[in-house]
Amino acid sequence: MSPRLTLALPDDYRLQDVLAFHRRDTESVAEQVDEARLRKGILIDGVPVLLDVDLARARRQAPGTARADCAVLADAALTAPQRQRAHEALLNILGLRIDPQPFIDFAGDDALLGALVRAQPGLRVVQSASVFEALTWAVIGQQINLSFAIALRRTFIQQAGRQHGSGLWCYPEAADVAALDAEQLTSRKFSRAKAETLLLLARRVAEGALTLDLSPGYGIAEVSAALLALKGIGPWTVNYGLLRGYGYADCSLHGDVAVRAALQPLLGEDSKPDMARTEQILARYAPHRTMASAHLWASLHPRADD
Repeated sequence: MSPRLTLALPDDYRLQDVLAFHRRDTESVAEQVDEARLRKGILIDGVPVLLDVDLARARRQAPGTARADCAVLADAALTAPQRQRAHEALLNILGLRIDPQPFIDFAGDDALLGALVRAQPGLRVVQSASVFEALTWAVIGQQINLSFAIALRRTFIQQAGRQHGSGLWCYPEAADVAALDAEQLTSRKFSRAKAETLLLLARRVAEGALTLDLSPGYGIAEVSAALLALKGIGPWTVNYGLLRGYGYADCSLHGDVAVRAALQPLLGEDSKPDMARTEQILARYAPHRTMASAHLWASLHPRADD
C-alpha cells in the first residue's frame, strides 16, 4: 500500500504560483501539472518514486479547510527514513517551508518593499524536491536564459535519471550523475565548464566528500563554504541552492539579474543597481532576505488569480 497523507494548506495559499513553478517544462518530462493535480518523479536511494498530489481541495472553501491529498507511489518498498524523505520533498514542492508572516511583519510598512509585500499576500517560496536537485538546477541555470536552462535540465534528467513505473522520469541523484562523463553532457549542448561543475558536485556528494545533510555543528555556513570551494560554484549558485534546496530564509540574491531588474523601478532609476549596491539594499532585510527576493521576483510577473 502506498503511503498517503493529507497536508493542511494556509488560507491564503497561492496555488497558481506552485503550479506555475512545476509546469516550467512544457514537455512534462519529470513533472505533470494540471489545475487539480501535481505529479513529480524523484529518486530516493535509487528507488523511483512518484509524488502524486491531488489539489482538488487546495482552494479554500472555508477557513482552515484547504488541503493537499498526497500519495507516495514507489517502485519498491520504502523504509521509514525514506518515507520521511518523501514527506519532506512534498513540503518542499508545495512551498510549505518558509512561513511568510515574519517577513510581512518585518517589511509590510517598509518604504521600498512595503507596497510589494501588501500587494502579494500569501507569497511563498516553492522549492525543489531535494537539495541536490536545487544545486544542480542552479548550476544548469548559470548565465543562460530560462528556456535554454529548462531544455538542458530536461536532457540532464533523461541522461542521468530513471523512469518510474508510470513512465514519468525521476530527477537523478548524485550517484546517477557521477556515472556520466563530460562528453555525454557536452554532446547535448552543455558547456564544458558547466558539465565539469555538475560532475564535480555529483562525485563529491556521491563519494561522501561533500555532505548536504545539515546536522548539529554542520549548518548553512559550513555547507556554503564547502560548496564555494568547488570550481564553478560561486555565491549566486550557493544562495540559489540554499533557497530552493533548504528553504533557508536569509539568502542574498544580489547577483540575480531579475532581482536587480525588479529593484530598478522601485528606486526610480534609469539602470539596474549593481551587485554591490543590491547587496547593501538586501542587507536591510536580513534575516528575511529570501522573502525579499521572492517578492521582487513576483513583482515582475503579475499574479494569476487562483
